[in-house]
Amino acid sequence: MIGALGVVFGDLGTSVLYGLQTVFSDHGGFVKPTHDDVYGVVSCVFWTLVLIVTIEFVMLIMRADNDGEGGIMALAAIIQPLNFNRTWVRGALVAAALFGVALFLGDGMITPAISVLSAVEGLNIVTTSMNAYVIPITLVIIAGLFFFQKYGTGAIGRLFGPIMLLWFAVLAIMGAVQIAKDPAIIHALLPQYALGFVTRHPSVAFIAFGSIVLTITGTEALYADMGHFGRPAISRAWYFIAFPALLLNYLGQGSLIVASPAAIANPFFLLVPSWAQIPLVILATLATVIASQAVISGAFSVANQAIRRGFFPRITIRHTSDTERGQVYSPLINWALCIAVIALVLVFKTSTNLASAYGIAVTGTLLIDTVLFFVVVRMVWKRPLWLVLLGAFFFGTINLAFLTSNLIKIPSGGWFPLAVAAVIFTVLTTWSRGRKRIESERLKAEGSMPELITEIPELDPPVQIVPGTSTYLNSSGTAPLALQTGVRLNHVIHSNVIIFELDNDSAPHVAPEEQITVTDLGNTPVQFFRVQARIGFRDSTDIPALLAMASEQGLLPGVDVDHTLYFLSRITIVEGAQTGIAKWRKRLFILLSRNAADPVDYFGLPADRTVTMGTRLSV
Repeated sequence: MIGALGVVFGDLGTSVLYGLQTVFSDHGGFVKPTHDDVYGVVSCVFWTLVLIVTIEFVMLIMRADNDGEGGIMALAAIIQPLNFNRTWVRGALVAAALFGVALFLGDGMITPAISVLSAVEGLNIVTTSMNAYVIPITLVIIAGLFFFQKYGTGAIGRLFGPIMLLWFAVLAIMGAVQIAKDPAIIHALLPQYALGFVTRHPSVAFIAFGSIVLTITGTEALYADMGHFGRPAISRAWYFIAFPALLLNYLGQGSLIVASPAAIANPFFLLVPSWAQIPLVILATLATVIASQAVISGAFSVANQAIRRGFFPRITIRHTSDTERGQVYSPLINWALCIAVIALVLVFKTSTNLASAYGIAVTGTLLIDTVLFFVVVRMVWKRPLWLVLLGAFFFGTINLAFLTSNLIKIPSGGWFPLAVAAVIFTVLTTWSRGRKRIESERLKAEGSMPELITEIPELDPPVQIVPGTSTYLNSSGTAPLALQTGVRLNHVIHSNVIIFELDNDSAPHVAPEEQITVTDLGNTPVQFFRVQARIGFRDSTDIPALLAMASEQGLLPGVDVDHTLYFLSRITIVEGAQTGIAKWRKRLFILLSRNAADPVDYFGLPADRTVTMGTRLSV
């Protein structure tokens, strides 16, 4: 639970830094720091935390796990095998999930920038002379955060967990002290204050919703990071630590604004006396570094799942824990996010400016999560249609209201996450379509494995059989192109041949005893084995380890897997005349394929025993 605090709740836990401040300072000050408006806003914040985070996500959506894993890709993996009356429905839902992934990754760029900036800006409350140092300090902190990602979320969680525990304790104390001065603020928890705020001036409330949603940023990261620590630990941390502390602090900020309307300049830091502001800035800075960890860890998880599901090119993914298979790190994703975050800080300069870009990605992802979840409730859990429609209407209406209220931010910065999401969505869909086309072309070129086995004794000149074992990577039971080249052009083959096929299951993990299936393809006079490895999309792709497992289980008798040679078919993709894919998509797919990770590294193959044989296919 402490580890979950250090990774999962950082984003939600630091929304107190800018949430209420943005409501009253953004959009030209439409929301006034009057008694009724403050009570209305605080009530809206409370019921947003209850309805969206507590009920919708922690109590409901987190139950829709895919073998313990969460996030929008896990929902897509559950939906993809389902049978719908209309085939286009599945495609539309998967496309929505991919766009949600794109929005989440766009959100991952903004969270570190706005969180760290808002904390360091607390120095301005202490003294205005520090203003020139806010951006340089922010950039140094961000660079350090991304540098330490390579050590893994488990190590980071152990380091950050106690700090976040201290952070939530301080939040609770800050709020409780102010509430003790004005206990009447507790009345803001009553729903009539939220309803009164909305009905009294709906247009102002609509604008306020665009900033109130900032108090629940990190909700999708909470769900996406479920595989790192498990649902029970995350739920307990929310119910008993994070939620009470956040509630007390928001009530305290509301009480302060009612008592002193000028406090809207920065109600969080003004909750404490001047002597405590410097220590609070330091603690807040540490907390915002941790806040960034939630979405960064989630970005690694989502990218890894997208690769396994065939929506993204292979990139280097490192497992950073010996016990938690869900803890991964991607150098490419890490440094791409780092560059984007630094650019955001330099362009927007203040957390208030960044707040104008924040919200659209969050609300869009939450709405897509809601839609996909209720599809699972109906199609997988078989709940009554009336119940599904009622739940979807209730939660969908709330999320749609938040989304539409953020659309007014598009001209002032909201275009950024949408533009990032559009680019990522294009990459995901282009890779998926191009990969399917190449897979089809490859199947045509490879032909049947039984035909090749029958043909070997009849070839002229005869094929030379040499002692040893060779392993050919394949994906569909056909004759690998590298094997055909060795037999038909080089006329050489090893006495033992393994055709290795790796299948990514829709579940995150597959039990070791269910991972390997071996088929004896015959001895004519070469001994052929077909090894099929079924792994989850969060399991290791280490092929030598999988072969060793097959050998230990006695599935490859007489075969020395420790000294096998590995043969890869390296496919060079060129632009062809086939229709069905736009030219610009073909060129993008070719560019992506050329920059995909080396399969030797990706599959954990020994470089000194791996041979690559090339071929060309058109897309």
